[in-house]
Amino acid sequence: MSLEFSPSSNIALLRESATIAVSQRAKALKAEGRAIIDLGAGEPDFDTPAFIREAGKAAIDAGHSHYTATEGILPLRAAVAEMAREYGPITSSLVAQDVVISNGSKQSLFNACFCLFGPGDEVLIPTPAWTSYYEMVQLARATPVVVMGDPANELKVTPAMLEAAATPRTRGVMLNSPCNPTGAVYSADELGELLALCHARGWWVIADEIYRRISFEHETPSALQVAPALDNLVVVDGVAKAYAMTGWRVGWSIAPRALTKAMTAFQSHATFHTASVSQYAALAALTRRGEADAAIVEMVAQYRARRDAALRVFAGVPSLPLIRPAGAFYFYFDVSAAFPGHPEAGSAFAARLLEEEGVAIVPGAAFRTPDWVRVSYASPEHDVVEGVTRAVRLWSDLKR
Repeated sequence: MSLEFSPSSNIALLRESATIAVSQRAKALKAEGRAIIDLGAGEPDFDTPAFIREAGKAAIDAGHSHYTATEGILPLRAAVAEMAREYGPITSSLVAQDVVISNGSKQSLFNACFCLFGPGDEVLIPTPAWTSYYEMVQLARATPVVVMGDPANELKVTPAMLEAAATPRTRGVMLNSPCNPTGAVYSADELGELLALCHARGWWVIADEIYRRISFEHETPSALQVAPALDNLVVVDGVAKAYAMTGWRVGWSIAPRALTKAMTAFQSHATFHTASVSQYAALAALTRRGEADAAIVEMVAQYRARRDAALRVFAGVPSLPLIRPAGAFYFYFDVSAAFPGHPEAGSAFAARLLEEEGVAIVPGAAFRTPDWVRVSYASPEHDVVEGVTRAVRLWSDLKR
């Protein structure tokens, strides 16, 4: 007797990651011999800095190849807490016991969602937002609530927008700055007002700060710097983006002690701990600050150069609605004029761009804004400029 797979109710609404799907499609076309410019994946194209790689090798030679504590090695958790204590008075009491090291910030976000939310809960998600937020909330059997950002304000949300979307079932809010996919950055005042509202209303806040150190105009504020208190706040970060360590899979959460204990217990039954060698490499990244800061400054300078070069291309078509990114490494623009009335103009545009122009980008439907598309500039500058040039040309041709 053969059985046909039928998905459980746990994953009934689960959708494949659109960003990963685009990257895989681009790689498949490359394997077929097509010349493809891949501006889809949000992954730094730089090598991990040499001193971090060497620390990983040294960890292997030192025999760090065994189990660690579920919540991570103590020196790494202490290093995270030490950095957090520098943010201001409300973080002065943070210690290693408030930190959980996970397999990338994605797992840290999932841990928090799964431990905080459940059936009947609603979670407000400023939109557009990273595709996995919605799926994580649904996997926790809670309901993600789209709160659409204002295009006139870089697609950011305000406290009034969150209040308008809230109901008695609202349990939490997912925040991200700099934002994936828009590159928008919340100022200290903007972020502080959002956090003050959430604290007053008793909502949990999960603040995803994985792109915080990749900012171009000024330093992006952390929620830890402007929150009125820490008792309703989970801050998630990691080494993937700023340190060019995506494959090392090291992220962390900083949260109230009771929640930290719950997330540790949950993680112990899921993945257990992050690879021990990766943890020691991350420890070098966080403790050898002079070397790390120099590497990050150099990478951010190159991201900015790519951004500015591509912005000069966009400047030639001022009618194209574009969010000017202040952080992360993404452009986000509205292509609906190329497909008037199409329910997913972004998907149609991305498909045409890939098949006809050989440029892979991510359709905005992945971020719950189907008229838009995301272009990553975490690629060599010549590829970014050429890819944006082809995208702008196609948009101009289609909208005539």
